[in-house]
Amino acid sequence: MRILFTFIGGIGHFRPLVPIARAVEAAGHEVRVAGSGKVTPTVEAAGFTTFATSGPRLADAPPLVPEPLTPADPAAEEQHFASAFGGRGARRHASALLEIAASWKPDVIVRDEADFGSAVAAEKLGIPCTTVLVLASGALLRKDLLAGPLGEVRAEHQLPPDPDLTFLDRGLILSPFPPSFRHPSFPLPPNTFSYRTAEIPPAQPHPPTVYFTLGTVFQPDADDLFTRVLTGLRDLTADVVVTVGERNDPAALGAQPPHVRIERFIPQEDLLPTCDLVISHGGSGSILGTLAHGLPSIVLPLGADQPHNAQRIVTLGAGLALDPVALTPAEVTQAAASVLADSNYTQAAQRLQAELSTLPDVSRTVPLIESLS
Repeated sequence: MRILFTFIGGIGHFRPLVPIARAVEAAGHEVRVAGSGKVTPTVEAAGFTTFATSGPRLADAPPLVPEPLTPADPAAEEQHFASAFGGRGARRHASALLEIAASWKPDVIVRDEADFGSAVAAEKLGIPCTTVLVLASGALLRKDLLAGPLGEVRAEHQLPPDPDLTFLDRGLILSPFPPSFRHPSFPLPPNTFSYRTAEIPPAQPHPPTVYFTLGTVFQPDADDLFTRVLTGLRDLTADVVVTVGERNDPAALGAQPPHVRIERFIPQEDLLPTCDLVISHGGSGSILGTLAHGLPSIVLPLGADQPHNAQRIVTLGAGLALDPVALTPAEVTQAAASVLADSNYTQAAQRLQAELSTLPDVSRTVPLIESLS
């Protein structure tokens, strides 16, 4: 079979596809990946042949100008998501995928759930379409806000009206998240198959350790969020590991005491087995990795689906959420010390870890995808 994996946006929309794509390749199927040209180098470095759906990142593009942080507004983020992904993003990807699929002729399309244009193209061409969930809580994707822009895209491709957007939930839906993490107002469709992406190694003996990350694409900000958090963490009786992303320079944070280590990037699978607490922006990938290792969180939501994920962490008792705009070093110290000292946070995270551990292995998704063709 030929299986085309598609994603829109950044690396966080590509990475959830990787375990399934590798499982499909291991079963002997031919795989291609279609996504933003800016992410193509990352996709190719992962070993996949790619189709770029947009231009590459310009080598001489001016650096982004740091901007002050503003409070995360869940309602505004939902509106922005509907406009960006449901409007211009869906329009661009529908056209790109129609061309790619007409040329390469996949038997099945496997899309990230925010790639609405690929769902439009699949319906237009009559190709089975599988959806991989990439938004942990599910609350960012609001069909009532998406109905208008996606209705316009559908009409442009002569597809019938679908005001309830039922086409987004057709076919197989694959979810790598613990089912109970899903926001109850946005239940999983009945045709969802939940799975675990990998076997998690047991925790290794280690001194108390806190990991702090704001993801791989966070830019330096005028409010010195890295500095404020790091200043608070230095006062803990614990080792501290910080990753600042490829775009930031660890040296910019200055000299650190021996118990603080700062790097651009460390693979989560290498680091998390030796941690006791994760402080993050609350991106779905970071949350999934943290829970897969049974670790509590402190979430500093910056945008996108992060406020919704933070809410679920707090509701489920697996950590705390703090305002990154007003956050002081003293509040960081107090919150981290509180979570480390209170085993209830860890026990809640371990319950979600146990839920994940009972799910079928990712290899079980392969026969389900095979059955679509």
